[in-house]
Amino acid sequence: MLSGKSAPGRILFMNLTNPAIKRTDTAQTDERYTKLRHMSIVPALTVPVGKQSGRYKNPKRILIVLAFIAPVLAPLLLFWIFPTFSAGYISLTDWDYMTPAYSMTGAANYTKLLTSSEFAQALKNTLVFCFSSAVLTVGGGLALASLLRRAFAGNGFFKALFFSPWITPTVAVSLVWMWIFDPQSGAANAVLKFLHLPALQWIGSSQTAMLAVVIVTVWKSVGYAMIFYINALDRVPKTLYEASSLDCASPWKKFTKITLPCISPTTFFLCVISVINGIQAYDQIQILTQGGPSGSTRTLLYLYYQLGFEQFDMGRASALAVVLLIITVALSCAQNLIAKRFVHY
Repeated sequence: MLSGKSAPGRILFMNLTNPAIKRTDTAQTDERYTKLRHMSIVPALTVPVGKQSGRYKNPKRILIVLAFIAPVLAPLLLFWIFPTFSAGYISLTDWDYMTPAYSMTGAANYTKLLTSSEFAQALKNTLVFCFSSAVLTVGGGLALASLLRRAFAGNGFFKALFFSPWITPTVAVSLVWMWIFDPQSGAANAVLKFLHLPALQWIGSSQTAMLAVVIVTVWKSVGYAMIFYINALDRVPKTLYEASSLDCASPWKKFTKITLPCISPTTFFLCVISVINGIQAYDQIQILTQGGPSGSTRTLLYLYYQLGFEQFDMGRASALAVVLLIITVALSCAQNLIAKRFVHY
């Protein structure tokens, strides 16, 4: 604060800080301020840098901050950052997982992996599985939510029925679906026979095995998406629908111009989660098909398991883990770029 005795300084300070006063001669104003400052009429208006940033150099304060973030930082370092760098290091070796001896091979594992036909097939299977399961999960969840958000008898029962597969262990779900997909006595072919359609081999054929895995994945995840969409649909302002009704908008116009933009954040979230779950899918593939027949359901994660724990080639397996991390980051970045245009918060 300026003292009462320094009237010229107080007047200048008021002129400098008053936005209503148009500053036409900045150089002259700075010169007057400098002269008054040397005359000790105008006090310094800035805090010294040392005093302003001194609290960040206090060791005790830094220790307090570290103590608060340690419960979160320690698991992150131990279970994510350290394994990531370890995998990057192992990918440059020929370690066989069984003996402690190994030698450095450089980028040979990456070259051998990226030029192999099994990697190309696994990458294709992963993309097909991720995007097909994500689209069907998100679309099915929205359809179920649109039906079940209305009040009717048994509404709660059907919500619990569709959500129950999500909380059921994937191994148990996959074992049940193995019986359903049985070509001889399974329920799937019984339904096709009832509809006068030809029976399928399902998980026994390379033509339909991926379809079977996608069906199991969508059946398990669609209830999860449904719960999120029910909440999102309930939060859409009803006044928007009333205003569109006054403009004689059709139900399709209301859905595309009001509903979809308002629930776009939920759609974006579910798409990201569904793609990540698709990349990380392992249990249902292991139980249903073991990556077959003829590698038709072998995804990148399952290929990692086969390279590391069946062939004991940890060098190539770790290289695949690094590539899988890069693909996941690339997909997340692509989704974020798409979200900037189509997601409305």
